[in-house]
Amino acid sequence: MVTLALRAAPPVGGEYVLLVGGPSMYQWEKYKAVPHDHWWANFVRAARLRTEQLRAQLGTDAKITWLIYRQGYEDRAKQEHQDLISLIGTVRDKFNVNLVWFGPGHEVIDYINNGQPRDQVKIVDFEYFGHSNRACFMFDYSNNIDSACKSWLHDSDLTKINRRAFARHAYVKSWGCHTGEEMSKKWYAATDAHDWRDRQDAIHDGRTADPHFGGRQVG
Repeated sequence: MVTLALRAAPPVGGEYVLLVGGPSMYQWEKYKAVPHDHWWANFVRAARLRTEQLRAQLGTDAKITWLIYRQGYEDRAKQEHQDLISLIGTVRDKFNVNLVWFGPGHEVIDYINNGQPRDQVKIVDFEYFGHSNRACFMFDYSNNIDSACKSWLHDSDLTKINRRAFARHAYVKSWGCHTGEEMSKKWYAATDAHDWRDRQDAIHDGRTADPHFGGRQVG
C-alpha cells in the first residue's frame, strides 16, 4: 500500500468529483480463489466515507459530485434482490451531493469538460473508486464479461480532457489497482495535475487502511 500524509483541503469554491465504478457479479467471481466484491457497496461505501470527510472539512456549501456507473448497480440489484439505485439515492440526499449517473466511459470526460461552466467552476479534487489496471479505469469489471469490461476510461482517451477544467494544484487520486504504473503519467500529461496519488494494491471487499480515511477500514 502507498502510505500518504493528509494534505490541507483545497478551497471550497471548486468542485469535488468522486468517480465510482460498479461491482462485479457473483456468476463470474465465484470460481476465483479470491473473489471481488462480496459486498455490492464496496466502492459506494468508500466514496461515502470520503464524502463525510470532505463535508467535515469544508462544510455544507462545498460542491461535491458523484459520477457513478449506473448499469453496474442495476445489474447487481438483481443478484442482491434490492433496489440499489434507491439506496444510493439515500446517500445523495443525506450528504447533499450532486449525483450523476453515467454509462459509456466517454460520458466521464464529457462531464469533466462540460458538466459545469468550467470557466467558473474548476475541479479541485478528483478521485476514483473502482476496478482498474495499469492503463484503464474498468467501470464494469466482471459484470458482463468475466475479468473484463465493456465500459472503461483508457489512458489513451485522456487527451480529450480539457486541462482548463482542473484548478491549479488540483488533487487527483486513484483508489484502483496499478494505475500508478502507467496511467498516472498520462493523467499528468493531460491535466497538468501534479498531485496524482495512487493505491498500488486493490481494494478487495472494501478493506484498506489509508490516512485519507484516518486508518479506518473502507467498507
